[in-house]
Amino acid sequence: MKVLVAVKRVIDYNVKVRVKSDHSGVDLANVKMAMNPFCEIAIEEAVRLKEKGVATEVVVVSIGPKACQEQIRTALALGADRGIHVETDEEIQSLAAAKLLKAIVEKEEPKLIILGKQSIDTDNNQTGQMLAALCGYGQGTFASEVKVEGDKVEVTREIDGGLVTVSLSLPAVVTTDLRLNEPRYASLPNIMKAKKKPLEVMSPADLGAEVAPRISVVKVEPPAQRSAGVKVASVAELVDKLKNEAKVL
Repeated sequence: MKVLVAVKRVIDYNVKVRVKSDHSGVDLANVKMAMNPFCEIAIEEAVRLKEKGVATEVVVVSIGPKACQEQIRTALALGADRGIHVETDEEIQSLAAAKLLKAIVEKEEPKLIILGKQSIDTDNNQTGQMLAALCGYGQGTFASEVKVEGDKVEVTREIDGGLVTVSLSLPAVVTTDLRLNEPRYASLPNIMKAKKKPLEVMSPADLGAEVAPRISVVKVEPPAQRSAGVKVASVAELVDKLKNEAKVL
């Protein structure tokens, strides 16, 4: 069984994000970039399926500028077998990403497609659902457990009220949540081996997909600074502050 995993290049989660002076977007100059954390979980799950003998091949795909190959090589070092890079300098929004991934799915014919539930930059939580709809596949989102048995995949989903398990016929789309697994670290020997693994480069035009943005950003602003909290000596003082200072009572 072939597993396809999509990964995204984002600002490292340890970096404090800066807004451009003209408020047109986020400043990416000299900023450390990394693989989206939810995508790391997706790669880990695919590699574990391969180690169990369920998957025979793990293919990783990323969409974006040439620098995205760094994240693809990281995924190859973590255990993926080969990479596909859809190279473009255009801003790729959720629907465009889903259309490009659909074209890759039609080309590769994987039985299982795994994505992170969302990226930590745009935070949209859309691409997996859009891809499933475009392909006509069943979807299991916010997965905290994945079990593949025969031509079915059971996905335990995290919801507000607890957990729910869905059974999907393969091929299917799964999006990963935080508690699905803990990603491994790439060893130095595997990093060296990843340099020799195949990486195919193509363009959106090769896939016949339209990637022009459909949504325009009007303005980007950092969140307002929060004032420091205070300690109160009594309930009466707390009520007084809530009533006269915060004016929430």
